Amino acid sequence: MTERLYYHDSFLHEFDAAVVDVVSLDTHSAIILDRTAFYPTSGGQVFDTGWIVPEEAEKLRVTEVAEKEDGTILHILEKAPPIPRGSRIRGQIDVERRRDHMQQHSGQHVLSAAFVRLFNMPTVSFHMGTDSCSIDLDTKNLTSAQVEAAEALANDIVWEDRPVEIRFVTQEEAQALGLRKLPPVERDKLRLINIRDFDLTACGGTHVPATGQIGSILLRKTERVRQGWRVEFVCGKRAVATARRDYLTLTESAGLLSSHIWDIPQQVRKAQEETRAARKSREQLLGELADLYAGRLLAETPETAGRKVVVRTFPDRDLAFIKLLAQRLTRQSANAVALLATTAEPPALVFAQSPGQPFDMGALVKEVLTRLGGRGGGSKDMAQGGPAQSEGIASAVTEIAAKLRP
Repeated sequence: MTERLYYHDSFLHEFDAAVVDVVSLDTHSAIILDRTAFYPTSGGQVFDTGWIVPEEAEKLRVTEVAEKEDGTILHILEKAPPIPRGSRIRGQIDVERRRDHMQQHSGQHVLSAAFVRLFNMPTVSFHMGTDSCSIDLDTKNLTSAQVEAAEALANDIVWEDRPVEIRFVTQEEAQALGLRKLPPVERDKLRLINIRDFDLTACGGTHVPATGQIGSILLRKTERVRQGWRVEFVCGKRAVATARRDYLTLTESAGLLSSHIWDIPQQVRKAQEETRAARKSREQLLGELADLYAGRLLAETPETAGRKVVVRTFPDRDLAFIKLLAQRLTRQSANAVALLATTAEPPALVFAQSPGQPFDMGALVKEVLTRLGGRGGGSKDMAQGGPAQSEGIASAVTEIAAKLRP
């Protein structure tokens, strides 16, 4: 089993080790060391990256670190290592990535403890992403006021710069210490992370030595999930970068709206109301236009064998309009058949008939699509489709119309 140097010193960024084995994976190779400061993905925290520097050989990039079931740690390399078993190497951790992970993970401990202390909401899972992190809380309800209170308490703990201490205890000793959360798997020794007088929990991750190094904790988003509520957050340098990005976005949005950033919600609500009113007005106008257009088309179309077959291909209308027109045609006349199409992008077909007419619109649409490609369908009285190409639509619709006229 690999000796885990990060258990004792999260600030150990370089170390010496011996190569125990070289493993071939599907697309990469990995090496196993007798000791390592590289953290493997575990407990919600993602892996370290960095470099392996063999003696008198090329520096190798470590792209991922994974842990096998037996506790062996695999250092997955960008390319096959030209180093034999038993050789000595020097490991170098990506310092910026490690520091970021320490801030996020330590911040998660503080935040999870804050939700427990204030509202008895335990954390059931933790996820560390590239841009943000999240915890899932075991609770049926979570209010904005509770989120703000937990964030405030968490940042108070950060600003107090409380020591973050590591200790190892037996499972039996841990039972009597009142841990916030015990791991599901029993081990001979448990590694405890103690945020002095605030939180004590078992954890194998990398952490800051004092809460002040977390920097700050910013809660960004909450959403209901299957097991409770998910809280998205960022800490430290991520919090600063995120706040800066948010501010620039708000500033640009405010400029477009000619308002202060604090007035953006009001301006957006106003814009939404105006958009809804404009959409309603447009729909009303389109309905009136379709009614007038349908009346004119029916007046222009001669009746043949007791029915009027209206055939039109539009170069500048969308599916919504030709569908509306088809509905108006079959409502205004008891013996209408509408074969409508548009060659505007995306091209579309709408075939419809007044109730009681003998044809099958769904079958006719499929007939055209068999020739032109695309998908569609519908009922006996109304069907629509999206041809794969606009070329040939007009002639295909004309041929269908010829079949319907005696």
